[in-house]
This record gives sequence, C-alpha cells and structure tokens, in this order.
Amino acid sequence: MRCVIARFPFDLTKSGVLESMKGIRPEQVTGESVTIGRRTYPVKQVGQVITRQDRRDFSAGEVVRAMTQLGFTCTSLPRTAAPARVLSPFQHASTMLGGTVSA
Repeated sequence: MRCVIARFPFDLTKSGVLESMKGIRPEQVTGESVTIGRRTYPVKQVGQVITRQDRRDFSAGEVVRAMTQLGFTCTSLPRTAAPARVLSPFQHASTMLGGTVSA
C-alpha cells in the first residue's frame, strides 16, 4: 500500500511492518498506540522505525491512518480529567468560616 508520511511516499505492507518491528522493544504508551503481533507500540515509535525519520517530522495521525489501512489495530488512551484541587487544612478551615480560598 502506498502512503505518504511527512510528505514522503512509502510502499508499506503488513508483512513488511511486522518484519521491521520484529525484535523492537515497545516503549511506554502515553497516547495513540498500534498493536503489532502481540505487542502494543506507541505510533510515533512505529513511524520512526518504518520511515527512518525523526518523530518530529510526522504526526501520529499519519501513522495511525497508514497502520489502520494495513489492518493493524490502533487505539488511543482516554484523556483523563485534571486532578481535583485539594485544599490545605488552613484553606479548608477558611472556607468553613466564610473566607475565600486563594492560591
């Protein structure tokens, strides 16, 4: 399959991607990922291996699109909400007495 990643054309095949990723240890997934064989890789790691380009040169979306078209399963981690602000004991007591909380 012909695809364009970072403005460069690549002829990728599922077997070619499998071969390229053989022996590559997956990094920790923090965003989008692709499952290749039994392992789950960050899409940027896969893109770097199969294109031999710097990760800053292409987007995760370009790699996700190519991997999906080749039949690999791509997923993204759900975004988590920002942690709730925890008040110090002094701030909590102040609000109980009708004061305002300052940062």
